[in-house]
Amino acid sequence: LRDNRIELVRASWHELSISVSDVSLSDEGQYTCSLFTMPVKTSKAFLTVLGVPEKPQITGFTSPVMEGERMQLTCKTSGSKPAADIRWFKNDKEVKDVKYIKEEDTNRKTFTVSSTLDFLADRNDDGAVVSCRVDHESLNSTPQIAMQVLEIHYTPLVKIISSNSWPEEGQSIILTCESKGKPVPEPVLWTKDGGELPDPERMVVNGRVLSISFLNKTDNGTYRCEAKNPIGRNSTEYVLIVHDVFNTLLSTTVIPSLTTATVTTTVALTASTTTSATGTSIRDPNALAGQTGPDHALIGGIVAVVVFVTLCSIILLGRYLARHKGTYLTNEAKGAEDAPDADTAIINAEGSQVNAEEKKEYFI
Repeated sequence: LRDNRIELVRASWHELSISVSDVSLSDEGQYTCSLFTMPVKTSKAFLTVLGVPEKPQITGFTSPVMEGERMQLTCKTSGSKPAADIRWFKNDKEVKDVKYIKEEDTNRKTFTVSSTLDFLADRNDDGAVVSCRVDHESLNSTPQIAMQVLEIHYTPLVKIISSNSWPEEGQSIILTCESKGKPVPEPVLWTKDGGELPDPERMVVNGRVLSISFLNKTDNGTYRCEAKNPIGRNSTEYVLIVHDVFNTLLSTTVIPSLTTATVTTTVALTASTTTSATGTSIRDPNALAGQTGPDHALIGGIVAVVVFVTLCSIILLGRYLARHKGTYLTNEAKGAEDAPDADTAIINAEGSQVNAEEKKEYFI
């Protein structure tokens, strides 16, 4: 061997060793060791040289990409022997549906390998890391990786969040318009029933927040929030219904008798809470569902009053009936109407002592 890169390391009757530095693909082949004895002894060995793949590169990406556009990213590496393997990942999750192409280099010993990832751009891919990984046995389990961060532009996504799920008259409500888009959406636009907000004094817009104080029935309607950016615009709606203040009325009790007593009791159950967002004390619209129970002392007092009035009415009715059990009419002392005094009336009466046995009494 006549090559400065080949060096004799050890020579003896039993062993002959050489080393090859700066190995290249041309060093691949069959090597023969001969021992000049009688007869001559030889031994052969085949040297295989691996082609290390070059660092991969990702092409085909143009920033930014609009949502809905088709993207084709190509990962390519050359000089591998045997052909390297390419795998795609998106945020550490492997993508299987890819194209793989293997081509032989001009030296007819190494290969150029390429793989194409084809997909539609989606807003969820914005900021995602797409990586191309090259695996090869010459890399000693340390793959070569190329990465690309995606930038996707998309129209705003709009959502309205209400601070009050059961708004009542006199309360306040805060509507927050959440908008997400790329580029970042401009300040949102609030409208009511297709027009401007009718009462700017009570309806205050602060950035993306619409605050309405002292709610009343005229505030009922459809509120729209619209956001836009250079890609497009989007909007969403919120239907506001202002409810009456909740009241509980106990029924009217009427006692049917000569003496009539009517007791009407009204109990208004309300609740109040403090909203930190506005610093104003308002009634909680969810207080109805969260009450711990009625005021038993108040209800007991009302029942006691009703029972007391009922008993008094019964007593008065009993006394009235006891004093008017019936009417008596006696048919006697006829003709005594014109007598000047009681003695003369008795003497002149048709039913005097003589006819006392004929006296009759009628009960009506």
